[in-house]
Amino acid sequence: MKETLPKKAVLVLEDGTVFEGLAAGKIGTTAGEICFNTGMTGYQEVFTDPSYFGQVMVTTNAHIGNYGTSENDTESNKMQIAGLVCKNFTNKFSREMADAAIQEYFENHNMVVIHQLDTRAIVKHIRDKGAMNCIISSEELDVNKLKKELKEVPSMAGLELASKVSTDSAYEFGPEDASIKIAALDFGIKQNILRCFADRGCKVKVFPAKTSFEELRLYNADGYFLSNGPGDPSAMDYAVQTIKKILEANAPVFGICLGHQLLALANDVETYKMHNGHRGINHPVKNLISGKSEITSQNHGFGVKADDIRRKSDEIQITHVNLNDETIEGIKLVNKPAMSVQYHPESSPGPHDSRYLFDEFIQLIKAHKMELVN
Repeated sequence: MKETLPKKAVLVLEDGTVFEGLAAGKIGTTAGEICFNTGMTGYQEVFTDPSYFGQVMVTTNAHIGNYGTSENDTESNKMQIAGLVCKNFTNKFSREMADAAIQEYFENHNMVVIHQLDTRAIVKHIRDKGAMNCIISSEELDVNKLKKELKEVPSMAGLELASKVSTDSAYEFGPEDASIKIAALDFGIKQNILRCFADRGCKVKVFPAKTSFEELRLYNADGYFLSNGPGDPSAMDYAVQTIKKILEANAPVFGICLGHQLLALANDVETYKMHNGHRGINHPVKNLISGKSEITSQNHGFGVKADDIRRKSDEIQITHVNLNDETIEGIKLVNKPAMSVQYHPESSPGPHDSRYLFDEFIQLIKAHKMELVN
């Protein structure tokens, strides 16, 4: 029997750089903003994180697929990345808990992959040139045609994506007899965030991204959560206006990642598109209040302007900073029960250094409830 040769694929970057490799997953074409993740494990959690919607992922770990896939390792109900770029797409696995090989998983989710590339060279290029759009194809190898198609892909800057990954209808998660109720705005919420709240005895009602404050308040929540998600926060005026009303009601608020950026915008702090973002499970952050440092899980391509926050230091306190580049990683409002962090304390995947933030939010809620009683 004649052996079938692997099908070729091509990766074209917006600046004209071209990489040739082999095809895996679905045979087809896909495009989006290229980014890289520095994590050494947790690839399935990364692929299903809604914050990656519209982005083509480059994995810096040399092996993807070596421990298979499992339905228990997902952060949403589908794969969210726009495509995958990796070195070794390893179909053989030996993990007993796995229920499928990586090729089957990508085929089931109709996801395009290019592998056998020098991912170190690609990451170095992105670090130098910055984030940009790209296109992958295993069905069309004419680079000139792909470059023409790539010109039609919209820039991530100014792109509103949260409403595209948000739930269509509200739902509840957590124990029915919970003493604390939290209303969560779903801009692309991860399942492990809900688990972290439920593990602490909280019941969360998850609402669509464009839910009005008037509808949210009918739930009589003890606190409000602003989730992570994809896209440009500056294109989400609907969310900023809702958050302003929540703050006017003096209700406890906790934001993660995109939620952090939206809380900043609601307090007249601008956001900006980063050169290449922070994505991975090994980013060092210092807690300026405790003085302790923590290794964090991160996934964001936008940040909040440090100068704007310092200008409003009588209203906003910086609580966390990134030890690599000194970007703002956490804030809290001085005269409001509101806090947020740029990184992911639910850390799936990632270290558990930052889980204490869920406890701090619950303590904030309890203190607020005591104030209302007194």
